[in-house]
Amino acid sequence: MPRPAVIALVAFFGLFVFVVLGNPFYIVPEGRQAVITRFGEPVGGVVSKTGLHLRLPFIEEVHLFETRILEWDGDANQIPTRDKRFIWVDTTARWKIVDPLKYLQTVGTETAAQARLDDIVDAITRDVISDQLLIEVVRSSNRVLSQNLMQEGVEDTEKSEQENIELGRTALTREILTRGRKMTPEYGIELVDVRIKRLIYIDDVLRKIYERMIAERKRAAQQFRSEGLGRQAEIGGRREKDLNVIRSEAFRKAQEIKGKADAASTRIYADAYGKDPDFYRFTETLKSYEKTIDSKSTLVMSTDSDYLTYLRSIHTETVSRRAE
Repeated sequence: MPRPAVIALVAFFGLFVFVVLGNPFYIVPEGRQAVITRFGEPVGGVVSKTGLHLRLPFIEEVHLFETRILEWDGDANQIPTRDKRFIWVDTTARWKIVDPLKYLQTVGTETAAQARLDDIVDAITRDVISDQLLIEVVRSSNRVLSQNLMQEGVEDTEKSEQENIELGRTALTREILTRGRKMTPEYGIELVDVRIKRLIYIDDVLRKIYERMIAERKRAAQQFRSEGLGRQAEIGGRREKDLNVIRSEAFRKAQEIKGKADAASTRIYADAYGKDPDFYRFTETLKSYEKTIDSKSTLVMSTDSDYLTYLRSIHTETVSRRAE
């Protein structure tokens, strides 16, 4: 075989090995960043531009890391509070890789980073929780009811009656996050957020919490009932006052109408009786007899009695009619 052909064949074979077996190309996907190491030592800095890139085959290795926010979810740990109450605290966090070179040199893989976060976040959580009372961990404020149920004065009353909360769960999670952020940069990690996902109480603590909740709701209910009774008494007083005013006005008008009617009636009677006074006296006498005489009464009249005269006239008239 001619020498140029051999050289060409060797060159082709070398190119084949370089391209196919050596794989000098690598891709940085969206949401990833790359660090190139040569014999285990980083070279060329961080490659954050997505797309196709070149590397030296066989001697350079590509390490890809996430640029997106990652999740950390720890195990629930039993932690004693400052008032000697044991609770199970389950925390979760979000983190991201901000220095890939340092991350590669210190932890290297996501599994190792998760394990390191286990140590950091769990330890800080234990320190923060154990320094606080149980009520500080359970609640975030001194409020008992939701805002739409609060009335003026109720919230302040509840604050004075119950234990005062100085920090609360929200402030404690911020404290855990602040402490954690001071420890994670040495691993090329930024701690984005930390949350207490769940609190699991032991039976003794759970019973006392229920008792506290019941007592607080009873105090709030009693406050609402007291204010309701006061409001009821106020409305009832105004109602009675308005009713008395209405009754007084109605009675006054009724008396005016009655007085006018009595005056008109008296005037009509006077005009009617004034036309025949004797007949008026006679009718009044009959009315008096009607009221005072019954079937068991005996009537004694004088001979000049008007009533007797009237009876005689009726008798005479009746006899004369029978005679005719």
